[in-house]
Amino acid sequence: MNCMPDQKIYIFDTTLRDGEQVPGCKLNTKEKIELALALEDLGVDIIEAGFPISSPGDFQSVEEISKVIRNATICALSRSVQKDIEVAGEALKKAKRGRIHTGIGTSDFHIKGKFNSNREDILARAIQCVKWARNYTDDVEFYAEDAGRTDNEYLARVIEAVIAAGATTVNIPDTTGYCLPSQYGEKIAYLVNNVSNIDKAVISCHCHNDLGLATANSIAGVINGARQIECTINGLGERAGNTSLEEVVMILKQHHTLGYTTSIKAQQLNPLSRLVSDTMRMPVQPNKAIVGSNAFSHSSGIHQDGFLKDAQTYEIINPDEVGAEGSKIVLTARSGRSALAHRFHKLGFQYTRNDIDVLYAQFLNVADGKKEVNDEDLQALANEYQAVAVTA
Repeated sequence: MNCMPDQKIYIFDTTLRDGEQVPGCKLNTKEKIELALALEDLGVDIIEAGFPISSPGDFQSVEEISKVIRNATICALSRSVQKDIEVAGEALKKAKRGRIHTGIGTSDFHIKGKFNSNREDILARAIQCVKWARNYTDDVEFYAEDAGRTDNEYLARVIEAVIAAGATTVNIPDTTGYCLPSQYGEKIAYLVNNVSNIDKAVISCHCHNDLGLATANSIAGVINGARQIECTINGLGERAGNTSLEEVVMILKQHHTLGYTTSIKAQQLNPLSRLVSDTMRMPVQPNKAIVGSNAFSHSSGIHQDGFLKDAQTYEIINPDEVGAEGSKIVLTARSGRSALAHRFHKLGFQYTRNDIDVLYAQFLNVADGKKEVNDEDLQALANEYQAVAVTA
């Protein structure tokens, strides 16, 4: 599908709802408010603040966040149950922009195994929940849970019906993270081409990472016609997590020739990643793209040499662009002479090539005995080298 230049992709953040479903990541209302304000400042378009019917605490969080957020849309989750939707509507009363996110499972796995129902009854329930939600807001998002494993023809019937009932966003979740990017992209394209009123709603991607494909699937969805991505900071979420906000934002930014933009302030990605990690007590894996502690670290001699000659040989993103602390040359037994000379230079030593040749042999002896050679080790090597030079 061809895209026009600079099409806006809406970023829907569900760190406070789906991200909080990670065991041990429970947040109190004060913490949720702090993160919601940070997400708004980041440039997130829609903040899913919680699931109001699930607990009094969640209701309070959605209600309090609704009072303080002015620019982003505040979204509340519900099932296709009238009471859920009533409570969500109540929690959103103070929101400047409120959205109810309601829906039901549409795959045969859900229809038969979860609901003990049939396709026609599920279709009727889908239409009904959207109509209930429209009593509280004009901004209604419908999710077709397990859309990734739903028959495309039936999915198209459901989506057409809920748009006719008043849904303004239609969420196509790959709930179990099952789809390949080609399959997910084809599913979005099928809806674009086979739902007669699809132009009346925004198609949204909500992908899980069970097979490590959440980000790839979301991008495939956008390329095929979706205009909203549902994601979380650090990829937090149920089981293996959700699409990572920082990844999709930077993919769209780096691949600017695709013609998509977001409102995200990229320089805040690393600071917000750390805030979420600290607040939710969930460490970020070191090799995590964009925000991991090793994302801009270089330890291989070949990589270090190339990077020191031209950073773009091994870095496609400038660390400053995403608010990272900067590139790091990490000295290990795999490091080469150029990296060693670079680190000595940063410590204030001006060594010749012959000096480095001698020091390098001594460096390798140290490096073979530990995971990483630090500045204290280098200072000791320099002191020893200086002492030998003086006695000579």
